[in-house]
Amino acid sequence: MSHRALHALTIIVTFVALHLPAVHSFNVFIDGSAGTTGLQVRDRLQSRPEITLIDPPDNLRKDEATRRSFMEKADAVVLCLPDDASKQAHEWLTESGNERTVLIDASTAFRVDPEFTYGFAEMCPGQRALIKNSKRISNPGCYPTGFIALTRPLVEAGLLKKNQGLTVNAISGYSGGGKALMEIHEAGEAEPWGAYGFNLAHKHLPEMAKYSKLGKQPIFQPQVGSFAQGMVVSVPLHYDNMGGRRLFGGRGRGVSGESIHKAIKDWYGEGGFVKVMDLGDTSHFERGAFLRPDNLANTNKMQLFVFANDDAGQCVLCARLDNLGKGASGAAVQNLNLALGLDEGAGL
Repeated sequence: MSHRALHALTIIVTFVALHLPAVHSFNVFIDGSAGTTGLQVRDRLQSRPEITLIDPPDNLRKDEATRRSFMEKADAVVLCLPDDASKQAHEWLTESGNERTVLIDASTAFRVDPEFTYGFAEMCPGQRALIKNSKRISNPGCYPTGFIALTRPLVEAGLLKKNQGLTVNAISGYSGGGKALMEIHEAGEAEPWGAYGFNLAHKHLPEMAKYSKLGKQPIFQPQVGSFAQGMVVSVPLHYDNMGGRRLFGGRGRGVSGESIHKAIKDWYGEGGFVKVMDLGDTSHFERGAFLRPDNLANTNKMQLFVFANDDAGQCVLCARLDNLGKGASGAAVQNLNLALGLDEGAGL
């Protein structure tokens, strides 16, 4: 390239740089960035020009004064901590009077706290706007995300009654148990499948009852399988236990797989991260028979299924999602985007 051509190119590049709008960058502090959820949040944010991740030195990662300082200088903080540590971090911001910094908490500490906005944007009309305008956001649990997505539309349509008793069967990848359980599975020392929660007091139950609008905690039977990521949440229903007064003129009358599917489909519409599959759709099954829990790993997507036997008066609702995606880090990034006024799908 000649000297004259190089000079002209330099002028053009300089002109473009001066006249392009500057990209505003938000400072984001992930407190607990070394954990499973924190690492995935980081992966989704670290290459984005509008986000600057601010990190304390490794030797000061758990130092209180350092963490307080980073929280104060951040535009947004994502807490990936145990419940008690999250409560303490929230207290620090409250004590300092900081109402500027967006706080997104991934623990269960604030999920039913009225001062926090529940971070499930698709849950109902207006929820996305609440998240956009909130400075305190509680990230939903992975199992509740699936349960609420399936049941909230049916409660709103009058097909499920308030205080109705339900059962939830769900299986998750072992990453949901954090680093300790991951190490056991990856060392080949774990059982191939394990059920838990037999005290019937799982920490996800309060948010399931509150945000489904059922008002009653379901019987919850969680399980862990020998795969890393993904989950299926299933809710079985008997038609004769369902309502239908608002839509169908009487208790149980007119309830069918089609009416249940329509209520859920109409609630979520088309597009977005939540997709309602066709009624009875088995085209996504493995070998035509098996609903794999890990098909949506590393995404923020969730698929909702309705499988019905109208002759028997029964149906099973299923939600498939990534326990670390839409069930954790993906949802956290989606909420961060909304709260900072960014593209909701950025990094997802």
